[in-house]
Amino acid sequence: MEHLNGYHYFDKRLGPFRNLSSLSEREAEAALQQIREEGRAFASQRSSDYITIRRGLEQLAYEKFTVKTGKPAQDYPHYLTLGVCPWLESWYKEPDHIIIPWEELPAEVVSFTYGDLFPTMRYADGKPYRQQVYTKDEIVELIQTYGLPQEWNPMGERGPERYIEVQVWDNRIIEKYRYIDKSTH
Repeated sequence: MEHLNGYHYFDKRLGPFRNLSSLSEREAEAALQQIREEGRAFASQRSSDYITIRRGLEQLAYEKFTVKTGKPAQDYPHYLTLGVCPWLESWYKEPDHIIIPWEELPAEVVSFTYGDLFPTMRYADGKPYRQQVYTKDEIVELIQTYGLPQEWNPMGERGPERYIEVQVWDNRIIEKYRYIDKSTH
């Protein structure tokens, strides 16, 4: 399952796992405003209601995951992609990534959406994987049916799904990766 490792993309100047959802509403809005003012690539284009929408979608994903026996340790996720997604490097001025092996992603605290959480939950085109959250076992079955979006839709010309998103609902999973010095690898 090597191609099913989790990939976390980030700007190496800022470091990994910087998460607006871990901040208060006021702090998140201030951070997003700073990103907009600095014109930091993709994130600078986010709408004024981005934080409100994001928190609502995260709550929806949380609820859908717990119905499927997920046991989130916190009320917001950290985000990864399932498999490599070169397109995400275009979001950052100095892109970098961390790989978390499939085996280190515990099923009880990891959920998946077929595509980024935003379009998956909001895009109404009738595809069966829209508005769904998947478990680790379910996403493997879905990949067998549809493949990896980053392979069949790398530039987004066939819809908004360009990767499978991994939601990690436990800080303990990402903690050992937060401070990796990649210069020694």
